[in-house]
Order: sequence, then C-alpha cells, then structure tokens
Amino acid sequence: MKSRFGRILSEDRRPGPHRAYVDVNVTPLIDILLVLLIIFMSALPVTQQGVDVNLPEVERTPATGPPPSSIVLEYTADRRIAVNTVPLSRDELEPRLREIFAPRHDRTLFVRGAGSLRYGDIVDVIDAARGAGVTRVGVVTEGMIASAAK
Repeated sequence: MKSRFGRILSEDRRPGPHRAYVDVNVTPLIDILLVLLIIFMSALPVTQQGVDVNLPEVERTPATGPPPSSIVLEYTADRRIAVNTVPLSRDELEPRLREIFAPRHDRTLFVRGAGSLRYGDIVDVIDAARGAGVTRVGVVTEGMIASAAK
C-alpha cells in the first residue's frame, strides 16, 4: 500500500519493479556543491584587496645611523623641529625642505620623532615633507636608535 507521497508503507514489503524508494539521491547535490566550490575558489583572488608596501630589507650588520648624505628631520617632545640639527619653525619647514630637495636626485627624508608626540603631529610633518617634494619617508624609531647605540 502506498501513501500520498509515493512511499511504500510497511505492509507492502514485496520486491518488485514498481517499488518506490524514499532515499535521496545525493550525487547531483555533490556535483552542485563541487561546482559552487570551484566558482568561489576562482572568484576569491579577484575580491581580495590590499595595500602595496615596500618593506625594508634586513641588514646583517648593525646600522650606525642614516647614510651621510641623508636628510634627517627631528621632532622633539617639546615640539621643536630641526632638519639636520638646524632648528626651524613649523611654518619654515615646507619651504626649507623644498630648497633642500630641489637639487637632489634622492628624495628620501628620515623622520625621528619623540615617542610622546601624538600621531597627528608626526603626520602633519610628513604631509609637509610630501608637499615639498619628498617621495620616500623613513621613520626612525627609538628602538632603532637604541640598537644602533649598542
């Protein structure tokens, strides 16, 4: 005896060609799953976004400081700015950097800021340097200075 949904009821257990099965055929479901997996795997590299970063190369010898022809901007905790030990005000900074970097081929500036300064203060100085034509900015940390002093 069959129910409304084509199931064979328990009284009708005889084998035969017209018997209906209640098992789900999972083969087409697995095929669909594999196709979806391939689609998502191929779409994953397209959706990834990031920022390109130039990481510094590891030096095997300890650095003794920036190269001799480099320009170092020092920003102290009491908000004094000096470029290669020459004191400047914040308003004089961008024109002076423009003068310094105009004849130079290497437009790299090293910024040495005190750890107690706010992040926004350092960003303002870096922004002024970028406005003066600096293309690469290296930040010198207190840890770098301590390791160079050893």
